[in-house]
Amino acid sequence: MAAELGHHEHTVGKWRRRFVQAGIEGLTDEYRAGRPRTVTDAQVARLEGEIDALNRNLEPLRSFVLPGGSAAASFLHLARTVSRRAERLMVALAARPNEPIGPPAMRYINRLSDFLFVAARTANDKGRADVLWVPGKNR
Repeated sequence: MAAELGHHEHTVGKWRRRFVQAGIEGLTDEYRAGRPRTVTDAQVARLEGEIDALNRNLEPLRSFVLPGGSAAASFLHLARTVSRRAERLMVALAARPNEPIGPPAMRYINRLSDFLFVAARTANDKGRADVLWVPGKNR
C-alpha cells in the first residue's frame, strides 16, 4: 500500500493520527467529564490544504469515480464511507438538545471524506487507474 501512495503515505498517516487525537466531539471521556476536546478552524484549514495539494497532482475527473482500483485506494474508499456515516451520526447528534457539536467539527468530518476521496485517487496512479462509471456498463 505504501508504494501506491508514494510520498503521500506520510500525509495519510499524519491525518489519521490527527483525526484520532482530535476525537469526535461528544463521544470522548473528556466531554463526559466536562472537558470537551474540540476541532479547530486551523485543523479544518490544514485538512483543506492537504486536499488542495493532492488535487494538484490528479488527472481531471472525466466521469464519476467508483470505489475500487488498487488495494490502497479500495481501503481509502472504504474509510471514506465510514467517515460519511460518522458525519450523518454527528449531524443527528448535533440536532439533539444539549449536544454541542462545534461547527469546525462538522466541517472537519465533511472535509475528511473529501480528503479520503482524493487520497484514493492518488493511490490509483494519480487518477489514471480510477475505476470510472460508464453508463450502461457498470451494472
